[in-house]
Amino acid sequence: MEYLIPPRELFIDGEWVQPICRKRIPIINPATEEAIGDIPAATPEDVEVAVAAARRAFIRNKGEDWSKASGAVRAKYLRAIAAKVTERKSQLAKLEAIDCGKPLDEAAWDMDDVAGCFEYYADLAEGLDAKQKAPISLPMETFKSYVLKEPIGVVGLITPWNYPLLMATWKVAPALAAGCTAILKPSELASMTCLELADICREVGLPPGVLNILTGLGPEARASLASHPDVAKIAFTGSSATGSKVMTAAAQLVKPVSLELGGKSPIVVFDDIDLDIAAEWILFGCFWTNGQICSATSRLIVHESIASELLDRLVKWSKNIKVSDPLEEGCRLGPIVSRGQYEKILKFISTAKSEGATIQTGGTRPEHLKTGFFIEPTIITDVTNSMQIWREEVFGPVLCVKTFSTEEEAIQLANDTHYGLGAAVISKDPERCDRVSKAFQAGIVWINCSQPCFCQAPWGGNKRSGFGRELGEWGLENYLSVKHVTQYVSPDPWGWYQSPSKL
Repeated sequence: MEYLIPPRELFIDGEWVQPICRKRIPIINPATEEAIGDIPAATPEDVEVAVAAARRAFIRNKGEDWSKASGAVRAKYLRAIAAKVTERKSQLAKLEAIDCGKPLDEAAWDMDDVAGCFEYYADLAEGLDAKQKAPISLPMETFKSYVLKEPIGVVGLITPWNYPLLMATWKVAPALAAGCTAILKPSELASMTCLELADICREVGLPPGVLNILTGLGPEARASLASHPDVAKIAFTGSSATGSKVMTAAAQLVKPVSLELGGKSPIVVFDDIDLDIAAEWILFGCFWTNGQICSATSRLIVHESIASELLDRLVKWSKNIKVSDPLEEGCRLGPIVSRGQYEKILKFISTAKSEGATIQTGGTRPEHLKTGFFIEPTIITDVTNSMQIWREEVFGPVLCVKTFSTEEEAIQLANDTHYGLGAAVISKDPERCDRVSKAFQAGIVWINCSQPCFCQAPWGGNKRSGFGRELGEWGLENYLSVKHVTQYVSPDPWGWYQSPSKL
């Protein structure tokens, strides 16, 4: 191998620390099924140590507390982290690709987004200083009122494996910009780049305890974070089932949570479109990042008059997508992240077939790949509304297709889901796109595209896709507490009580 897997420990209070139990978790390259290293497994005892370090960093006795530092000071560190990510881009992208299986090109683009996100929140951190003591207009001149925005405290950040460093950055950057200190718990399936972020924090001199990173299994590390009395907030991205557990644990302490959970997003395609343009967005919207995207538009709802011709294109083009080791040039679809996920997706496909659906293409490991958790781009038709493959999140390269005849029917099909993360519409009619966008029950809507995401714009869903918004100014607000201050400014007594001497 042309690069080395850096040996890392837990990152607590600015130092590498061995887990108390000394247990480690193997790192499996999903393209080869080989162990290529290991990561430390944190225990509840390690969580205690990390939370204590974060509390000390939040408020220090010597006036060096992170929570009271100016936005300009915090911005300096965020920009330094961004610069180091850019400097290490090639190494980080390779680690990401072999850890979670995403194509190298995509991993490199993710690193650009990571750096951009830290830069963006550095700007917002600086702007936060100017927004303090924002006045409130009151109906009485005898009072003055203003608002302070203060960091909420120590926060627990729990992130997934499909965008390991980028999803961590979506939480770390705004949390630190707001003045919070944090414990990051990445997925045990893909943690290597998050541990490299720890190394970057050491290199730029981030004050000890401001960011602590604990790798490990969810039931041990994640659960302890969610229920810890000194953790003021939990931000979680992952499955709906795990999100429910996080929310339950946090509820015992009335602890705020923000949840970005699963999805089963629709893409509605009308009959007035260019078939080639639509086909590319449909494939990208479902097969990007190996189909392992919470917002994947994996339910294609297409007008019946163009369904046959569009489906022919989709099947033909899918067969030309390069499925390979993610480090190979031109790879567009790498392996599924783990054996467990791989087998789960194959089970979804098998069940769909047994229920009467038709596998138009894909559904198995590509013939040219003898090892690795690879699944061909899969397109399934003849699905009914009640089928598991249509209703449940597959989290893999699987596209399901249904047809419609009227706009009303298309909207009904799109909204007939427990999820509400993303939705897309493709049509040349601007008024139709506007109507459909308003009718979608989703937190994110794309018109004539699918999946674009910008750190300046809000991201999040509704229904069982969670609540709260990340990115943009909304992402910063997640980690701020609003304090309202009112002052009586009149020289006159208030007059409600008169002392006995004046009676």
